[in-house]
Amino acid sequence: MKSESKPQKTRWHRLLGRLFRELLVPTGILVYTDVPVMGEPPEADILLLRKKRSRWTEEQRSRLPDGVRDTRATHILIEFKYTESVNRKVLAQTLCYDYLYKGGQKLGDHDVRTFLASSKTPRASTLEKFGWYQTDRPGVYKSHNPLAESVTLILLNELADTPHNAWIKCFASRRREKKSAFETLMDKRFSSLSSQLQWFLEGLLHYWFTMGGEHMDIEITPDDVMKIGKKWQQAVLSGISPKDRLAGLAPKDRLAGLAPKDRLAGLELKDILAEFTQEEIEAYLKKLKKKQRK
Repeated sequence: MKSESKPQKTRWHRLLGRLFRELLVPTGILVYTDVPVMGEPPEADILLLRKKRSRWTEEQRSRLPDGVRDTRATHILIEFKYTESVNRKVLAQTLCYDYLYKGGQKLGDHDVRTFLASSKTPRASTLEKFGWYQTDRPGVYKSHNPLAESVTLILLNELADTPHNAWIKCFASRRREKKSAFETLMDKRFSSLSSQLQWFLEGLLHYWFTMGGEHMDIEITPDDVMKIGKKWQQAVLSGISPKDRLAGLAPKDRLAGLAPKDRLAGLELKDILAEFTQEEIEAYLKKLKKKQRK
């Protein structure tokens, strides 16, 4: 009899990577997952963010967490741990990735900044053992230990409750912090996000809070999360009247895709002309007469 195969583990860094891809690529930041740390395999379960410019733009900073948004490095490595706690093995692994990536890409310390992002909050004794101390940013730690000073620790549960931290705090281990992050993101600005980003956030929200995903012993992929979010959004929209559906959209978004004549449908001439000054109307009529004479 064949033994049952063990369920595949969820590659949590890929889910965070998909969120970053939908969130950051439109702003000009390159996002990679499963990055080769050397010229040859193996690949590492880390994220790589690449800046095209020496400084972050304001739009980019609005989507990056504390610590990352403050670095001037152009290559940002992120070792993300969702189920595993910060320990000696995790730190050694992160330091190895940092060392091998710099050597393989022939980059200096000023070019690369490596972050260890942890969903779980380690004990105070663990932080003390590795020389971690909190910076002026809540949840962002650096180390007094010379061997670990190249790695910045980010504790998702402790990051400040600000909009730019909310994106990554969707992966915090504490339910309270995770819920607060989603509430921040699901505000009136949610409708301005791309459909792909909306679906992914909706998928994460329902996977964790409706489906009890944290307790499910199955692999979940970024595409699975996207499908969940799309189905939930379609189900919600199918029960909303067209008037209510348009209420959350900006005027330009409501009219997107409509032909000019369709945009003006239902409006009387006096209502249309009321939006223009007499000078603008006269100037347009003169221009129209010249065009008709040709």
